[in-house]
Amino acid sequence: MAGIIRINPSNLDPRALEEAGKIIRKGGIVAYPTETFYGLGADGGSESSVEKIFAVKGRDFNKPIPLIIAGRSHLAAWAASIPETAQQLMDRFWPGPLTLLFQALPGVSSRLTGGTGKIGIRCSSNTIAAGLAALIGGGALTATSANLSGQEECVSAGEVMDRLGSRIDAVIDGGTTPGEKGSTIVDVTADPPVIIREGVIPASLILDMLGKI
Repeated sequence: MAGIIRINPSNLDPRALEEAGKIIRKGGIVAYPTETFYGLGADGGSESSVEKIFAVKGRDFNKPIPLIIAGRSHLAAWAASIPETAQQLMDRFWPGPLTLLFQALPGVSSRLTGGTGKIGIRCSSNTIAAGLAALIGGGALTATSANLSGQEECVSAGEVMDRLGSRIDAVIDGGTTPGEKGSTIVDVTADPPVIIREGVIPASLILDMLGKI
C-alpha cells in the first residue's frame, strides 16, 4: 500500500518533497497534485519507470504519456524544434495548464510519444508538481492522470489511495485540486497550430492569441 506524504502547497517542506523525489529517482511511482487533477509521476527519462505507468493504469501502449518539465531550459532534451508560435504560447500561458505537442527528438521513448513522434510537454503552475520535476535528473516528470485507464480522474489524495493505493509507491497529499477539466493541448508541429483538446484554457483564448502572432 502506498504511503502518504503530506505537503502544504503554500509552504513547501523541501524534506518531504525530496522524499518523493528519491522514490521516483529509484524507479518508483508517486501520485502528486497539479493545477488540474492528480498525476502519476515517474522519471520521464527512464524507460522502465514509464512502462510501470502503463502497468499501473492498465493503459494501451499506443496512448502517449505527457511530461511536466522543471523549466523551459529542459525543452531541448525532448523537442526537436521549438517553433516561434510555441515560444509565444509559452510566454503567455506557462507555467500553467497548457500542454504543447512538439516533434520529439529521435531518442525520446516511443512509450512517451505513443508512436506518434510527438511529445506533450508543459510547465506546471502547481508548486508541488514543479518542485518534483526539478528533483528528477532530466527535469521531466510524467504527467498522466492518476487513475485507471478510462475511469474518472482524481482530485484528492484520498481518491488516489482508494483507486491506486495498492499499485503505486506513494501519494503526495497536497489538498484538493481544481478538477473539472484537464490541460488544454495544442499541437505546435502544425502551421498554424491545432487545438487537440480544449481544457482549462478556453480555445477562444488560444485562437485569439494565435491570431495575433
